[in-house]
Amino acid sequence: MKEITELEPKALWSQFAKVCSIPHPSKHEAQLREYVIEVAKRNGLEYQQDAVGNVVVRKAASAGYEGHPGVILQAHMDMVPQKNSDLKFNFETDPIQPYVDGDWVKARGTTLGADNGIGVSAMLALLEATDIPHPALECLFTIDEETGLTGANQLGNDMLKGSILINLDSEDGGELYVGCAGAVNVTARFDYKEEATLDDCVGYEVMLSGLKGGHSGLEIILQRGNANKLLARFLRENPMARISTIDAGGLRNAIPREAKAVVAVPSAQATAFEQAVAAYAKTLHHELAHVDDGVQFAARRVDTPSIVAAAEFQHRFLNALTALPNGIMRMSDTVPGLVETSTNFSRVEMACGKAELLFMVRCMVNYGKPQVVAMIDAVVTLAGGRIETQGDYNGWAPNPDSKILHVMKEGYEKRFGETPEIKAIHAGLECGIIGAKYPHLDMISIGPTMRFPHSPDEKVNVPSVVKFYDFLLETLKNL
Repeated sequence: MKEITELEPKALWSQFAKVCSIPHPSKHEAQLREYVIEVAKRNGLEYQQDAVGNVVVRKAASAGYEGHPGVILQAHMDMVPQKNSDLKFNFETDPIQPYVDGDWVKARGTTLGADNGIGVSAMLALLEATDIPHPALECLFTIDEETGLTGANQLGNDMLKGSILINLDSEDGGELYVGCAGAVNVTARFDYKEEATLDDCVGYEVMLSGLKGGHSGLEIILQRGNANKLLARFLRENPMARISTIDAGGLRNAIPREAKAVVAVPSAQATAFEQAVAAYAKTLHHELAHVDDGVQFAARRVDTPSIVAAAEFQHRFLNALTALPNGIMRMSDTVPGLVETSTNFSRVEMACGKAELLFMVRCMVNYGKPQVVAMIDAVVTLAGGRIETQGDYNGWAPNPDSKILHVMKEGYEKRFGETPEIKAIHAGLECGIIGAKYPHLDMISIGPTMRFPHSPDEKVNVPSVVKFYDFLLETLKNL
């Protein structure tokens, strides 16, 4: 951690080193919440915790700023737990290992948690500072943003008093975000019959790895490979492989990077199967050369499974996996380069007569989500399954008359001699949900430059963190 704490601004990076040392994957934020409360207590600050575990810490206005509107700073405490498959790591007990690589901070084999640890660290640094002018501050630390926005959805109605909310969860420096996508989670389930593996078969574990993955909102536009779809395609094209189990993909909001299946192949067709694996590996290298040049596809011998899925179900199931929608569904008609609607086919789990598929559907306009859900439902129903939806939330519509937008745009231009970009984001920010609970809030979102969040390649740009924190302090002074 030593090299991290030597970076500027030291107050922020010292807090980030502490955040990295405290395990805080989604739904396991208790230790980090305790640290936030510890910071409040040792600085004599008022704090409040609601029923689900969100915490707000209040700091009185500095001298001369008592009459200014109160400002809410907001970030989420949880991080996406993704690691490389060859790394032994427990996100619930092990600290993240960050390191400096030129102008970037990365983590060793895991997600870094700069999303949203940098925002959390900036707020903690401000709470401990004694020499920064600011209006009355409320620092809101929410839980479980990454797997359902639980904290924002269940935020207590008596937690916030300010009139301006600055969300610190954006991932491109020099950009002011004034709108975000809504989303809905879709789960598909199948029941199927199993049968005994035929005599004279050999077992294989088929493995796809090396994809870059990434954030299912921000990186969906890059059209990287989806491990679930790519594995399903191979299995469908090679029906001699009878499926015993599939374990593919992971979290709803992460583009699937890895997938594996255990299959039984007749001994007489083993050589042909191995040749098909080698040929498909070459095909993937060719197809994905410009977006996923590290893709790997291989098979290794394992014990022959005693049970496989019934042939009729396997046929229907693989057809469904192949046909299910994934990726960009529609681009925005009004904002050039902005994805309007997408779906991330994030998870396939098949074993013991049960199969489950996970999706996250995102949309900047609320009427787009039902259309994609209907497409998923149609394919799943035709294949004999059923779906359910949960966690549906609306997006955050831009407000062209926003006062905080005007103040921050003007302040950025004066401070840095550049005009910031005003943008909406194809990802879920908590602003939309919090704004529905507190409709009087004037909201905006900022952050430093990050790349590849929700994957072990996640990194945050050091110079952009300097600029981000400087801009945040300048904004508080201007207000």
